[in-house]
Amino acid sequence: MAKQDTSVGRAWYAIHTYAGYENAVARNLRQRIESLGLTEKIFQVVVPTEKTIKIKGGRRVEEEEKVYPGYVLVDMVVDDQSWYVVRNTPRVTGFVGSGVNPVPLKQSEVDTLLGRMQATEGTTRHAIDLGPGDAVTIVDGPFKDLDGKVGEVDEARGKVKVLVAMFGRETPVELDFLQIKRI
Repeated sequence: MAKQDTSVGRAWYAIHTYAGYENAVARNLRQRIESLGLTEKIFQVVVPTEKTIKIKGGRRVEEEEKVYPGYVLVDMVVDDQSWYVVRNTPRVTGFVGSGVNPVPLKQSEVDTLLGRMQATEGTTRHAIDLGPGDAVTIVDGPFKDLDGKVGEVDEARGKVKVLVAMFGRETPVELDFLQIKRI
């Protein structure tokens, strides 16, 4: 008997979950796939994340931040059995789509997202949404509460040069991006 080609109809789908339970849903779904023998219909379960730096308690903390909170991506072939297993996993509220029919994600969207996740592997994203000339206030360090203008931004290092008015002229001060706030 010839083995059936299960890759026909294979696509990525987004499932909606309760916010904060994405990793639990992914773990539960992987366990269900194994225990029910659906490895030939459901291939991958991914929670899209990237590493970011935040301040917590006055300290820099590297965190994995969810790119799409409340969503998990599943690479699968949709049929009645696989749809039922995914849909009835605890804390899954449904597929993204029209009604009960899941709509597959575009392959280009998935490639971009997975590429973004791999690009941040081993590196950390500094979320600096400032540009030269932007007005900022220094919120930490020896220049706290002074206003200035952004001179240049170094995203790779997470540093910003701010031009601060001191002694009657603009003086460049290099700060961590977490030490400033846009006015």
